[in-house]
Amino acid sequence: MAVRAVRGAVQLERDEAGHMDEQVAALLTALMERNGLTVDDLISLWFTATPDLHSDFPAAAARGLGITDVPLICAQELDVEGAMPRVVRVLAHIESDRPRAEIAHVYLGAAAALRKDIAQ
Repeated sequence: MAVRAVRGAVQLERDEAGHMDEQVAALLTALMERNGLTVDDLISLWFTATPDLHSDFPAAAARGLGITDVPLICAQELDVEGAMPRVVRVLAHIESDRPRAEIAHVYLGAAAALRKDIAQ
């Protein structure tokens, strides 16, 4: 079993806790489904949020999905002029037998523009 990293992102329509929870849950669900993962395959999740998001911690959505014994951390994304606003990103460390080339990185909605080279 290898340790792999999976990337993902979603752009929120507005900075509201319920909306963030819904969108981050959708991102994590898609990331897990597309990679055939269960909670037991997760090692850790690292979330970043753009500086314009203040309503909640993205990790709260993971806890709401039942990801309760996996280390989670949230950080603020760099405040780069012209960057896409209201974006939550995730870097998931996982255990998987999939080759690195078969890992599905998940960029939902408008966030797909962030990484056209790996968004699936």
